[in-house]
Amino acid sequence: MKKIGILMLDTKFPRIKGDIGNEDTFSFPTVKKIVTGADTTKVVDLGDRGLLNSFIDAAKNLEASGVSAITTSCGFLAKFQKELADSVDIPVFTSSLIQVKYIEPLLKKDQAVGILTIKKSSLTDEHFKGVGIENIDKVIYSMEGTSFEKTFMDEEIEYDKSRLQQDILEVATKMVNENPNVGAIICECTNMPPFSKAISDKLNIPVFDIVTLTNYIYSSLNKPSF
Repeated sequence: MKKIGILMLDTKFPRIKGDIGNEDTFSFPTVKKIVTGADTTKVVDLGDRGLLNSFIDAAKNLEASGVSAITTSCGFLAKFQKELADSVDIPVFTSSLIQVKYIEPLLKKDQAVGILTIKKSSLTDEHFKGVGIENIDKVIYSMEGTSFEKTFMDEEIEYDKSRLQQDILEVATKMVNENPNVGAIICECTNMPPFSKAISDKLNIPVFDIVTLTNYIYSSLNKPSF
């Protein structure tokens, strides 16, 4: 059976089912490789390009282990998309943000793609250019100031799942209420997929995340017979 490799940040927070780092999230095997020293502060807050070689080395290691494609545990690695894709001979998809370019044509011309991010103040044009979405109409809302941000940015071991869901539902609802033209939502953060169903059920619009993208890529590698 083909496997998906995951470049993991060096973190301590919980990886609950639905999170990219939880083995029970997928119906197929994954292989994780922690990039030592790549914590949330360096990747999200600082956008540390000094980590690029470490991520490239880890990607090559995953490729050598026999995985068929590689993803990551942080959407902010979108800025490294081109470099990482060029470093190996298998597909690399660094961020759920890649899907923005696929979703935009599905929407009416006056609609926009909504992006839920862990930290809007750190999400820049460099990330958008990395995955070729800088010119697409986007509405961006952030989890800054919530317990969701605190749990995953401050590396908290304990968490309250119901509170995290409440936080993300409040931000997603505010996004759509203030921007009725949002036709679909992308969850940038790889810790958000456990709550994607709740968002979709409440707002009745499509919700995409890193799990959506990983399942899509895997389906291209593991085709059924007809």
